Amino acid sequence: MAEMGVGIEDVVELEQQQPYRTGYHFQPPNNWMNDPNGPMYYKGVYHLFYQYNPRGPIWGNIAWAHSISYNLIDWDHVDIALSPTDPELDINGCFSGSTTLLQDDKLAILYTGKNCRNHQVQNLATPVNLSDPFLREWTKSSLNHMTPNDIDPTKFRDPTTAWLGPDNMWRTAIGAKMVTGKWVPLLYTSSDFKHWTRSTKTPFGLLLENNELVLECVDFFPVGINSSDGDNRYSNKDQYKNKFALKVSFQHNERECYVLGQYSPEKEEFKAESSDFNFRIDYGKFYASKSFYDPEKKRRVIWGWIMESESRADDIKKGWSGLMSFPRTIVLSKSGKQLVQWPIKEIEKLRGEEVSVHNKELYFGSIFEISGITPSQADVEVSFQIDVDELREAEPMDPSWVDPQVLCDEKNASVKGIFGPFGLKVLASEDLSEQTSIFFRIFKINDNEYKVVIGSDQSRSSLRDGLNKTTYGAFLDLDPRLEKITLRTLIDHSIVESFGGEGRSCITARVYPKLAINKAAHLYAFNYGTKSVKIFNLKAWSVNNAQFVTRREERNH
Repeated sequence: MAEMGVGIEDVVELEQQQPYRTGYHFQPPNNWMNDPNGPMYYKGVYHLFYQYNPRGPIWGNIAWAHSISYNLIDWDHVDIALSPTDPELDINGCFSGSTTLLQDDKLAILYTGKNCRNHQVQNLATPVNLSDPFLREWTKSSLNHMTPNDIDPTKFRDPTTAWLGPDNMWRTAIGAKMVTGKWVPLLYTSSDFKHWTRSTKTPFGLLLENNELVLECVDFFPVGINSSDGDNRYSNKDQYKNKFALKVSFQHNERECYVLGQYSPEKEEFKAESSDFNFRIDYGKFYASKSFYDPEKKRRVIWGWIMESESRADDIKKGWSGLMSFPRTIVLSKSGKQLVQWPIKEIEKLRGEEVSVHNKELYFGSIFEISGITPSQADVEVSFQIDVDELREAEPMDPSWVDPQVLCDEKNASVKGIFGPFGLKVLASEDLSEQTSIFFRIFKINDNEYKVVIGSDQSRSSLRDGLNKTTYGAFLDLDPRLEKITLRTLIDHSIVESFGGEGRSCITARVYPKLAINKAAHLYAFNYGTKSVKIFNLKAWSVNNAQFVTRREERNH
């Protein structure tokens, strides 16, 4: 099959018939996709594997699809890398896992398969031809079964990217449900990456010893305040001087949670800074994230699966379901307390002409339209300034407001306050009957301490019925007396990714407006607080379409 790009006529038709399909977020041409698996950079090419149903737009027949890129923006859909074919390994599905760069530039995939007994087993695959820049073909090995022993064999999944300790032993962590009913990440080791043994030590297990929630998609990686500190390749022996992040996905509430700590491979010990997974990678529609180290740009990059909020019937009608978040760099905050994420710099190559606003006062009830860009496909950066002398008049923080999502639901973008709500209304109709609001509020704990909350209000995002219109919220580690309140928002038809406080809290929303689509969408700044706020600086750009190309026709599986 010849190379097939998306032409102008195709784009126009998609916009008319598929208003929720995105322009610069990765998604395959059709069908179901979920978890990112094994993202990596290898010999000049970025590779992204992901969970995929080659037969339709609903979950099932799960394989590993494979796409490549030279810039993490434009993608070529290559082929299916792993299909469910072997009764003992994966006949009932090739599920999530990781890629690892081994010595001598060799590669390996570790993935979970569901065999003919519906047991979840860990499998190994390697490239057939390392000289093929697209790495199109992979072969499976039967040498690396990891014996469950005291594990529920139907609940044992998602091996992490492996790392090599100073003892030249490989390590990987896998989520498992013990026969006791508890879920923990177990550690397995290997000297040759083929034969694996469960470690007698459980460096992560103590954190979750009372956990009965389904735990999956574990990720474990070093972090520092510089992107280059995220290097966990075996050649970097200084990696253990950094902090490490242990990330887990909790299936019951679709949350991505993490804890920071110090890791010692000599002692096989992870000293977490907290006994609770208080921080989240993203506080919205974002799940099963996976990170990798990019040696070309010396940075750690993370992706997450953005699932649909429509019905299964809607997915069947449109012929696809699910897509990826925009790639983000992930580092340690300067305070060392949490992780910080930011869209990768490559998005700038897609930006159109810039519009800007400076020193614009937003008084009580103000709504200000930002024109001159394409609001349905945009990148917006804004910083808000407040009068510090008036802060002591802020609304008192109620001690019962411990859950920011509940707080933002009760005090959503329509509920007037003192300092806030203020922020952006995106994917809004001209009459504001449809709008998705990303907003801030400031509360007073005492005269010297304040709490900032960021919310993403989908309650009025669409006039359509039967949609999930959850309002999300997060506390922001920011002192409004010392710094401006900043917001970066990526808008892409049905996705709104927001980064508050320079990426200290991130919220992804999935919305399906009925009126505010394509050229009928509008973008506003607003303030419904009784105290005025100032747009200190706002920059916004239209974002052009990324290029998505199909290189090879998918084989009939």
